[in-house]
Amino acid sequence: MLCEQCKELEARVHLTQIVENAVTHVHLCERCAAERGIETGAPEPKHPLGDFLQAVQQQAAQLPGDAARCAYCGTSLREFRASGKLGCAHCYAAFEQSLRELLRRVHGSVRHQGWQYEVRDPEVMTRTQRLDALRDKLQKAVAEEAFELAASLRDEIRGLE
Repeated sequence: MLCEQCKELEARVHLTQIVENAVTHVHLCERCAAERGIETGAPEPKHPLGDFLQAVQQQAAQLPGDAARCAYCGTSLREFRASGKLGCAHCYAAFEQSLRELLRRVHGSVRHQGWQYEVRDPEVMTRTQRLDALRDKLQKAVAEEAFELAASLRDEIRGLE
């Protein structure tokens, strides 16, 4: 977006003014903002991901396959490139080739190489639940001053741990 005042440089300062319930938006370059007395001394944070996303967005206008759509939800590849969000789980299959290239550029590989969720063993799960139940019984036994029962529960808990 170009500066609304000089129409030469890119607008970096975006102002919203409210005067008598009328909202106006002003987009200025840093030079024109400084001429109006608006301080722009804060450096703009640079982030490599921002540069990457900007490059992807610029390529989006140039790619011929952007008209491709997911048959299930209707999301187009152009919409994905603009928002960074897929419409549904079927979009992964519909845009597989483009997503592979994107993953390769972002992660350096198209295969997952990190942590994976592991389903807990049912025996471990039941053992954990049993330990929790025994600990609850132990607290009740101590509260009721049933120390013999508490000692046997303590020994059973130690055996399971």
